[in-house]
Amino acid sequence: MNVSSAKENILKKIRKALIESTPIPFPQSEGSHSVFQPSTQDLGVEFAEQFTKLQGKFVFCADHNELVVQLQTLIASQGWKKLYCREEKIREVLKAHAFDGFSSSDLGDCEAAVTGCDGLVARTGSIILTSASHSGRTTSVYAPVHICIAYSDQLLYDVRDGLVALKERYQQLPSLMTFATGPSRTADIEKTLVVGVHGPKQVYLFLVDRS
Repeated sequence: MNVSSAKENILKKIRKALIESTPIPFPQSEGSHSVFQPSTQDLGVEFAEQFTKLQGKFVFCADHNELVVQLQTLIASQGWKKLYCREEKIREVLKAHAFDGFSSSDLGDCEAAVTGCDGLVARTGSIILTSASHSGRTTSVYAPVHICIAYSDQLLYDVRDGLVALKERYQQLPSLMTFATGPSRTADIEKTLVVGVHGPKQVYLFLVDRS
């Protein structure tokens, strides 16, 4: 068989496949339901367990007053002097509860950065961050310590639920979506786990109850 006839046979098969679609061999696998069974425990508990397994620091706050107390305690214990936050809504909420500790206006010079998020995935302990938020693409990655302030009504079970929620909120998926799962880490260097190579060395999640 010469090259031209072999090429023609391949093209015929492609044309036939486009005209006569092949049925899905395992239709059950293409369902709209998650392949993971929902957790029987509270989503907040599930997220906290998964998040801390990945070296994340989890703090539950009953309200904004407790959030401020916990945040001030953390800053004092770590001795941070340069705290960065570019999200005006977070700054206003914290200022209304007697917190005004954002002394750094330069992300490149800060010791820790505070952001919000677009959701929390309980099953994987992941924080959903997108380019549509005010913190943009850089804040949660560039700072050596990432402090995320989230709310209990942002908890979702699976990644699929997160994608659906993002599409509903923004009408289309943002150009960048990050599922940040604990501090940055890699094992590329002689198979030794190294933390903080491509992002923050520490990640704190303050979950404020809004039930």
